[in-house]
Amino acid sequence: MARKNIKGKDIAQFLGVRQATIYDKLNGHYGFSFYEALAIKNCFFPEYDLEYLFKQDNEVRENATT
Repeated sequence: MARKNIKGKDIAQFLGVRQATIYDKLNGHYGFSFYEALAIKNCFFPEYDLEYLFKQDNEVRENATT
């Protein structure tokens, strides 16, 4: 998001939800639905795979150490 200068408010506005909801999901308090994830990918990050975009923090750490 930072590399593309995309803010949580941009995603919230696109999905029609509160900004706080997006930040809760980004921080791992709740998950994105498949349809939300797909819409975010297609609109903001078409060049990336869903698996890459929505990898959980513990998955990122495990891959970094291997």
